[in-house]
Amino acid sequence: MAKIDLHIHSSCSDDGEFSIPEIMDLCKQSQIKYMSITDHNTVRGIPEALALAGQMGIHVISGVELDCAYKGRNFHLLGYHFDYTKPVFSEIEKGILKQEQNAAEQKIELIRNETGIPLHTEEVLQASGDGIVTGELIAEILLTKEDAKNYKVLSPYLPGGRRCDNPYVNFYWDYFSQGKPAYVPIEYISMEEGIALIHEAGGIAVLAHPGQNLQGDYAFLQQIMKTDIDGIEAYSSYHCRMEITYFNEIAQENGLLITCGSDFHGKTKPSIRLNGHGADENISDIIRQRMMEIRS
Repeated sequence: MAKIDLHIHSSCSDDGEFSIPEIMDLCKQSQIKYMSITDHNTVRGIPEALALAGQMGIHVISGVELDCAYKGRNFHLLGYHFDYTKPVFSEIEKGILKQEQNAAEQKIELIRNETGIPLHTEEVLQASGDGIVTGELIAEILLTKEDAKNYKVLSPYLPGGRRCDNPYVNFYWDYFSQGKPAYVPIEYISMEEGIALIHEAGGIAVLAHPGQNLQGDYAFLQQIMKTDIDGIEAYSSYHCRMEITYFNEIAQENGLLITCGSDFHGKTKPSIRLNGHGADENISDIIRQRMMEIRS
């Protein structure tokens, strides 16, 4: 039975660590035979992954993770088995990159004001390289400062702290995610639009890690079920066994595909490992077969 991971990020994502060749090599080392690289709002890495797939002995399917909004809340939408050459995907990437670049200095100012920690704008922009400033990048800069331990606000994210398992992304979630002190709104496509464009490109649309996004508000999931969503990522690094069971039941009740994905990023989420989504080999094999049936 082959290992499978349908939610992996490369350095094509603004918060991913490893290049496409490195990701492919890591998957080979982990004995993953069926996978998808689902970078944030970009399909740039797909051609290289497909080119390496044969020599690596890994089956790669096209993938993407689109930021989207539904009824005022932000979600992540996974797309699979679609025609990634459609111009709409590069247009979405360009639009979000421009907004993120425009928001960079505001993010820096907000976190500086919120924490009281000296943080130089030029230092952050230089570290970003492309002008995209993520909460994870700011966290890395702050937490690696020599005097980081002197700031009480950083203590939860330092070794031994209650948020130290994934310090960079936890800092992002605590300060830069929707509704938090340093959040800067970005205009995303609606979930309905995201589902439609994936369908128009011949693919399937799957709700990513609902447990992480819903934060216990499962009643809201029933509203999402009214869209044309095709599946739910029931098996995720973020889900406990109870959540996995619940999302499986919801998917089955609504006739939806069940998928599995780790959301591997590398250093921004060090506790998340490839294939660490909680699906055993039997379940993984069933998911792989279903995905292959959809393609055929």
